[in-house]
Amino acid sequence: MPAPRDRVALIKAARMYFLDGRSQDDVARALGTSRSNVSRMLTAARAQGIVEIRVHDQISREKYLEQALDERFHLEHVQVAAFRPGVDALAAAGDLAAQWLDESLRDGHVLGLSWGTSLQAMVESFWVDHPRSGEVLPLVGGLSTADSLVAGQELVRELAGRLGATYRYLHAPALLRSEIARDALLAEPAVADALHRARTADIAMVGIGAVGTVASSQMLVGLGLSASERKAFLATKPVGDTCCRFFDADGQAIRGVVQD
Repeated sequence: MPAPRDRVALIKAARMYFLDGRSQDDVARALGTSRSNVSRMLTAARAQGIVEIRVHDQISREKYLEQALDERFHLEHVQVAAFRPGVDALAAAGDLAAQWLDESLRDGHVLGLSWGTSLQAMVESFWVDHPRSGEVLPLVGGLSTADSLVAGQELVRELAGRLGATYRYLHAPALLRSEIARDALLAEPAVADALHRARTADIAMVGIGAVGTVASSQMLVGLGLSASERKAFLATKPVGDTCCRFFDADGQAIRGVVQD
């Protein structure tokens, strides 16, 4: 244990590191000292009771469900957040996803994001002590019907900021009302390049929507389907969607006017 230090300096170092989220290197530069000295100061701050750390375990896992999903769908890796009364289930899943991403992401990786409240919870839970090189980009275009807080573009920018990585936007709407407009946009070099880059992503984090929820209904409204088109689409029995693409109970893509 280092010799007793100036309490004011310890508080200043602790606030910058624990509350402001600055790295130890950054704190060292701000205080005009070394990184190793900052590490000792943080240890001293905890020893003197200046800093108290509490762990709220919201990411305990449900092993039985993990095993059941693995056996049913032959998945390579499964994590399920355990349900606890009084705990926000979405936040717990977001914490678990953020932990997985932190452990899986490497310097130089390309990370693709879709959109939605699940990914918003993940981004809000994500935090790193040191920057990582790489790029974050959207896997789907903009959604005028979606809450701006959960839209893919906003999540891309926010997560890139937390990582210290670069990012790019996909300057195109996710939903179009004609195939002619779709093909014209796909012919634009900037759009084509962004989509190509997305296809090369090392990791893709996507939300899974359920047909009948608000977000799913908003997408159908955004497409401007006629009554007959909507009826034909629902007759295919869609159950969910990801990146604005619908699938049935067997996981097969729903073809037709919505896909087009």
